[in-house]
Amino acid sequence: MTASDTARTDVVIGAGSGMGAAVARLLASLGRRLLLADRDEVAAAKVAADLPGDTEALACDITDETAVAGLVERTGTLGALVVTAGLSPNMADGRTIYTVNLVATDAVVRAFEPTIAPGSVGVVFASSAAHQVPADPAIDSILDDPASPDMIEKLAAVGLADDSGLAYAISKRGVVRLVERHARRWGEASGRLVSLSPGIIDTPMGRLEFDNQPIMADMVAGSALRREGRPEEIAAVVAFLVSDAASFVTGTDVLVDGGAVAGFSTA
Repeated sequence: MTASDTARTDVVIGAGSGMGAAVARLLASLGRRLLLADRDEVAAAKVAADLPGDTEALACDITDETAVAGLVERTGTLGALVVTAGLSPNMADGRTIYTVNLVATDAVVRAFEPTIAPGSVGVVFASSAAHQVPADPAIDSILDDPASPDMIEKLAAVGLADDSGLAYAISKRGVVRLVERHARRWGEASGRLVSLSPGIIDTPMGRLEFDNQPIMADMVAGSALRREGRPEEIAAVVAFLVSDAASFVTGTDVLVDGGAVAGFSTA
């Protein structure tokens, strides 16, 4: 870690549990200064209390512009921004899923742009579900404008707003696409922006979906590795992506799913 690194802050949003907590633990072990944010401030504080080094926790609902602005202000110069926060199909209705997973995530990426310095990296979590959505130029054109006040109504007009499972997959496709769009602007400040698509991971959210969607067991059984992933395995990929070893990786999605999408598509 260089002297310039010590003046930077890594921000992990969704750090209170699951993959976000695993990312926080690994980055802290590397000696990085951390700001942990979660809608559940108590959960984030509990994670922070067990970490070495300079770590702070605070509440942040990513749908709250004021809360996000406060987080940006506390950041200073950005080291890495890791956004794991999101809702799965059994956690909310379709419209809420779009609001959190796509609209708010896009707003967070844009809000942090003033903090970018040479070497800053953003890693935004999408999902392997995004890779199972067929390309549709008409739908993509709607997803590509998440700041539009009528984006969700446009999706509703074509029957895609109210099914939570569809909303999850489509919202995550939107996340993959927003990274492709915003990467050039991050690059203008010599920063990088990547999306990461986890597969079925053994977390509280993952177990909720696994218990309520029988197809997930079939996907695990049909995957190349025939098992669920561990949060620490996802954190290890994040650590690579925010490191200098990934200095030419930007504007793309990294699928980390144990070969589940490959197994699904060739079944």
